[in-house]
Amino acid sequence: MTEQQRVKHIPVRTCVVCRQKAGKRTLVRIVRTADGIQVDVTGKMNGRGAYLCDRESCWERVVQSDVLAQALRMQLTHEDRERLQLAKPKA
Repeated sequence: MTEQQRVKHIPVRTCVVCRQKAGKRTLVRIVRTADGIQVDVTGKMNGRGAYLCDRESCWERVVQSDVLAQALRMQLTHEDRERLQLAKPKA
C-alpha cells in the first residue's frame, strides 16, 4: 500500500467589492469593533469581518460606497473612511 500525501486545507474568502475568491491570508480583513472599523493584520480579531483584495480600485470603491457598510451591517463614519484610506495597500 502506498501512503497518500495529506492535502492541507486552505481557507478561501471573497473580496466584498470584486467578489474574487482568494486564500484567506492573501486578503485584508476589516473588522467591526465598538470603536469603529479596524484593519485586522492578524486575521484573528473578534468581531464581524469582511475581506478586501489588494486592488486599488476595490479600496477606492469601498471608501466611496456603502459596500463595506452592508457587509459589516453598520454605518461607516467619516473617521472609518479615513482609516480605510490610510490602510490602503501601496502599489
